[in-house]
Amino acid sequence: MQHTDMLPRDTAVQLIDENGATVADDRFALPDADTLLAAYRGLVEGRRINDQAGALVRQGRLAVYPSSHGQEACQVGAAMVLGAGDWLFPTYRDSVAVIARGVEPADAMVLLKGDWHSGYDVRAHRVAPQATPLATQLLHAVGFAQAAKHRGEDTVVLALCGDGATSEGDFHEALNFAAVFHVPVVFFVQNNEFAISVPLSRQSAAPSLAHKAIGYGMPGERVDGNDVAAVLAVLSGAVERARTGGGPSLVEAHTYRMQAHTNADDDTRYRERDEVQAWIARDPLRRLRAYLSSTGALDAEAEERFATGAEEIAAAMRTALNTDADLDPEDLFRFVTTHRSPQLEEQWHLLRDEIERSRLADAATAPNGGHR
Repeated sequence: MQHTDMLPRDTAVQLIDENGATVADDRFALPDADTLLAAYRGLVEGRRINDQAGALVRQGRLAVYPSSHGQEACQVGAAMVLGAGDWLFPTYRDSVAVIARGVEPADAMVLLKGDWHSGYDVRAHRVAPQATPLATQLLHAVGFAQAAKHRGEDTVVLALCGDGATSEGDFHEALNFAAVFHVPVVFFVQNNEFAISVPLSRQSAAPSLAHKAIGYGMPGERVDGNDVAAVLAVLSGAVERARTGGGPSLVEAHTYRMQAHTNADDDTRYRERDEVQAWIARDPLRRLRAYLSSTGALDAEAEERFATGAEEIAAAMRTALNTDADLDPEDLFRFVTTHRSPQLEEQWHLLRDEIERSRLADAATAPNGGHR
C-alpha cells in the first residue's frame, strides 16, 4: 500500500446528510434497507438506555453514568459490524455498544453501579470489560488480536476509544505494535470534541486524528459519526480488511458529546449552550428516521414497535437496579490475589471488626436495645 493510500480524506465520509438525503460516494455504498432499519431500532433503544441510565443516577441507583447521548450511531454501528467470533473492547462510555452486542442491559450496568466486576460473561458475549482508564483497553485488544492470529482464529477485534485517549502513551504503543505485527484489529476513535473539559484543539495539532494512522503505517479514515449508514459502511470495510489479512486500521468518527462527561461534571464551565444546540440538528436518530420515512421503510407501526421494545429494556433496567444487592464486604479482599497476603488479611480483620462494632452500636441505640 502506498503512503498516499493511507491518508484519510479531507472531509468525513457521509452517506446520509442532516436532512435525511442520500450522499453519493464513489467508494462506500449505502447499506440496504433491512440493515438500516435494524440500525434505527438500535438507535431508538440506545437513546432510551441513555435516558434511563441518567434517571437511575439521579435516583442513586447508579454510581456514575457516562452518557453516549448523540453518539448512538457510533455505538450501534460498532456492534453491528462484528461477526459472531469477533471481539469488542469498549470504554466506560460504550454501554450502548455493549448492550447492542447482546449483553443484558442490567448486566451492563453492574460496573457503573459500583460493583467489583463487569457484570457479564466476557467470553459468552465476546465483549471485554468496560475500561475506565484511558487507552489501556487498546493494549489489551492488540494482545488479544495477536493471540487469535497465532492460533489461526477468524477473529477481528474492534477497539473503541475517545479523542482523549489518543493523547495517552498506551494509544501510541497499541497502534505501533498492531501495525508492526500486522494484527487484525480496528481502532475506532469516537471524537466527541472533548476529553472531559479539554477541547480537541488543546489535544492535537494534526489535521485530524485519523491522520495519526500514517505515522504507524496503517490507513486512516474519517467518518461522520452521526450518520449510522456511513459508520456501518466504513467500519465494515475496516473489519473486512483486517479479516482478510490487510492488517489494522484507524477510523475516526466525528460526533459530539451532547451531555456532560458524567453526572459529576458541569459542562457549562467549558462550553457554550449554543454550541451544544447546534449539534441537535445533526442528531443521528432524526437523520436516519427522515431517510427511512422518505423511502417508506419506516412506518408508524414500526416506530411504535421499536419504541415499545426500547421501553421494555428501560423497565428491565429499573427493575434490576431497584433491587438492593446482598453485598459481602470480604469480596473487597477475596479476589485481589490467589493467596491473600498478610497485609490484606490484616486489613480484612480491621474492616470486619469495624463492621461488627457498628452493628453492635446500632443495636444498642435501637428501641428496646435492639430487642423486639
